[in-house]
Amino acid sequence: MLERFRGFWQGVVLMPFVRFFIRHGISPDTVTFVGTVGVSTGALVFFPRGELLAGVLFVTAFVFSDLVDGKMARELGRSSTFGAFWDSTLDRIGDGAIFGGLALYFAGPGDSTLYLCLSVYCLVMGSVTSYARAKAESLGLDARGGLAERADRLVSILVMTGLGAIFGLPILMLVTLWALALANTYTVVFRVLKVRRQAVAADAARDAAAAPAAP
Repeated sequence: MLERFRGFWQGVVLMPFVRFFIRHGISPDTVTFVGTVGVSTGALVFFPRGELLAGVLFVTAFVFSDLVDGKMARELGRSSTFGAFWDSTLDRIGDGAIFGGLALYFAGPGDSTLYLCLSVYCLVMGSVTSYARAKAESLGLDARGGLAERADRLVSILVMTGLGAIFGLPILMLVTLWALALANTYTVVFRVLKVRRQAVAADAARDAAAAPAAP
């Protein structure tokens, strides 16, 4: 859903940063790395101490690197196989840090075993959501679709955690965790069933082609 705003952010809001980094010879891979370090630092330093608003602001300052590096690559006319791998791999680290930081918050000042477990569940299922699509595509199948794309997950949890901290309404973050748990679960099941239909059809076609012709 939020992907429709990618062009606006890359073309208007973040373009000055793109030009600045290119002018100073900074590579897209470096931007990806620094952004992931920043996201991970903000989530794992501030969240476990209960400083949720500071953590959200710190993470937000770096999370847009995911848009900047892609725009830089296009502006430079580079299509790097390693860059795609690097970006996807570091995305998993950043996502894990955010939900891992929330899990540590609930293990400490948040003091809730239930929401600690829910945060870990969102972390795991978010990774499975991305893995299911990547694995399907490596097999020549399509696993796109569902409710919880990566951008939706990150923006929703960061916005609601920040608003909850500003207005003293932690329920916003808690409700968002439940919503993400359900959306992630639906998305994983949706993608598994979608891939299964394609795989069964492909296997049947292969078996039919390999079967000996009737005499």
